[in-house]
Amino acid sequence: MSESKELFVVNTIVSQIIAIDKWALPSYAAQNFDIMMGDEDYQGGLKFDCNGYNVKGYVTIQLSWNDTYTIHFYDKNNELMKERENVYFDELVEVLDYIEVQYTEPKDLPINLN
Repeated sequence: MSESKELFVVNTIVSQIIAIDKWALPSYAAQNFDIMMGDEDYQGGLKFDCNGYNVKGYVTIQLSWNDTYTIHFYDKNNELMKERENVYFDELVEVLDYIEVQYTEPKDLPINLN
């Protein structure tokens, strides 16, 4: 996949987050945005450092080939804190906010958006 395709995916992710809540990324203290290249599982994605109230580390948001996102939350030691698959674009901010507000113990947080 070409770098322009991955850049398009990154711009789409950022645009979708901003369209839902223009203050979401600043509230996570998101910085150091980086392009994630596509592979057999993902079309591409976005990686950014965050320094939110509870989650300090980095987040990856990858676009799957079925047009849903997979979100990974890592701490500053590169340990996976939480993963959420099959996230639709209109759920991005809700999932990111839920993790930031509700995070307690690594890998023990159930996510129920219903």
